[in-house]
This record gives sequence, C-alpha cells and structure tokens, in this order.
Amino acid sequence: MSGVQNLVISLVAMQAARRIPFDDPDTLNLVRAGYVASQVIILAVYYYVSMTIKKKNDQTVLKYVEPPAAMTQEPGQLVTTTIRDYDLSETSKLLRSAYMGIAMMAVMHIYFKFTQPLFIQALMGVKNLYDAKPVAIHLFNKPATGDLKRPFKTGGMFGMAAPGPQTDAAAIAEAEKRVGKKEE
Repeated sequence: MSGVQNLVISLVAMQAARRIPFDDPDTLNLVRAGYVASQVIILAVYYYVSMTIKKKNDQTVLKYVEPPAAMTQEPGQLVTTTIRDYDLSETSKLLRSAYMGIAMMAVMHIYFKFTQPLFIQALMGVKNLYDAKPVAIHLFNKPATGDLKRPFKTGGMFGMAAPGPQTDAAAIAEAEKRVGKKEE
C-alpha cells in the first residue's frame, strides 16, 4: 500500500513541479530552502527517535531468523538482539537512507542542474518520515503490534510480498540447532 501511495504522491508532485517557475531565482531559492528545511527536520526527527530509544533502554530479548539472501540455498541466520539495539539499527538504516538521498540530490542539483527533484524529494522525504516504523513507535507512541511488530516486515518490489523474518518458535529452534552444530 505504501508503494502505491509513494507512486501517487510522486506523480502529483511531478505535475505540481511542472507548474513551478524554476527559472525565477527567487522561486528556485524558496524551493532550495524548502528542501533543506525538510531534510533538517527529517534528520532531527531521526536523532530525536534514537535518543528516545536510548532513553527507554528496552532490554527485552528479540529472537528471529533473517530470511536468506535471494537466489541462495542457505538457510536464514538466527539473530538474537534486544528491542533497543534492533530499533537503533533500524533508525540507523533510515538515517543512511536519508544521507544517500541528500548526496544523490546534491549531485543531481549541483552537477546536473536538475531542479524539479528538489521539490519532489522534499515531499517524499516527509512522507517517508511519517511511514518510518521507529518514528511511529517512539514519536507517535503507537503500540508495536500488527505492522509495527518487531522484527519489521519489509515491503517487496512492485507490491509482491517479500519473505519477512521468521519469529515462530519452530524456525528459531531449527536455527539454534544449526548454530549449535557449527560450533561443535
């Protein structure tokens, strides 16, 4: 569903961007300022969420089996962590994604002189911030149930369901047996 929302927002933003006179220096500077402001807000929210996670310091053990890499015959790896460490790693992934987006936008705007993506990415960044699961749990105080249940399930490409982490007792026991055999 989120993929469809992203597509709709992108298409609407592209149509709106066509109507913005980017050749006017004042308008271009306003769009630049809006992009920078949205990115500062996004980075500040991720920083705040990571501070909130550290403050809560939830040491509840979280065990799951990661799905195997695509096109491999190897079974998934057993992961044993805490809620705190898991949420911090997920927030770190979101931060890396934001930094990569900023770097790509800098290249596209400074080197290639593209201006419309500034407007579109400012909107998409805020939308992705709203959709981020650690933000929903730690900023909006939503309960960690359903889609927000840890470990988080990732969306697949083009709406196809991706194999998510396995949390059932049988899969965890099987992975623990495999780990035990490797150590012997």
